[in-house]
Amino acid sequence: MADHSALVAVVARALADEPDAVRVTVGERRGATHYELHVAPRDLGRVIGRQGRTAAALRLLLSAAAEAAGGKAQLDIRDSDGRS
Repeated sequence: MADHSALVAVVARALADEPDAVRVTVGERRGATHYELHVAPRDLGRVIGRQGRTAAALRLLLSAAAEAAGGKAQLDIRDSDGRS
């Protein structure tokens, strides 16, 4: 399956006030590629959005890209301190 971490990083950097703090890690979990997006603590709310709409849109975009490549993907969003 293709690595879509660049897709997640580009979108997150566009939303963040501190784009240099954006980091994406990739792993495997339960048969799916697991992406973990780390942002600066003050950007967490911007990336999640009101009522989680921005996070849901980002997850949908990632899921669609992964499905088009023949796989599954999951996304967790955390601040740089590891809190979600």
